Amino acid sequence: MPATDEELMLAYAGGDAAAFEALYSGHKGPLFRFVLRSVKAQAQAEELFQEVWMRAIEARARYKPEAKFSTWLFTIAHNRLVDHWRKRGLQLVSLDREEEDRPDRPVAEPAAAADYEPHRMLEAKQTLARFARALEGLPPAQREVFLLHHEAELSVAEIARATGANEEAAKSRLRYALSKLKEAVLE
Repeated sequence: MPATDEELMLAYAGGDAAAFEALYSGHKGPLFRFVLRSVKAQAQAEELFQEVWMRAIEARARYKPEAKFSTWLFTIAHNRLVDHWRKRGLQLVSLDREEEDRPDRPVAEPAAAADYEPHRMLEAKQTLARFARALEGLPPAQREVFLLHHEAELSVAEIARATGANEEAAKSRLRYALSKLKEAVLE
């Protein structure tokens, strides 16, 4: 029977390097996407991503499975991002302020099946571009909650725990984020 992430982390804390490899393999994609979409710069994301894993490695002896491993890991990521933004004089948890000076990034073209007609491909590309702009335009706290829910597949309770917010605030931020993203896509 496969071990849970929590069991793998406890095994790693006990010296099982293969357990860490399994954890890393299972969480590297969602964690990197979360960090990348939070900072929007590849080099910074790679550095922060490595720092999160280093902090997880350093904390292995203190790890206690009081929550899901992913909640614990994304709490480390959240805290590291807060530190990152504080050093730059920004706040991650702003609810009311929209980002004013967003550089427009090129959006990756969606893959299309061979039987798609050109107008459908154009519509899909435009929808993806609207979604990407809307995601970038979300207030940082809403974007973070959306990414934790979508990329890390955390529940509202787990998001609240990871970010240090109460459950009602996490639920509200997610609801607002989803509403804004849905509105942008349906334009």
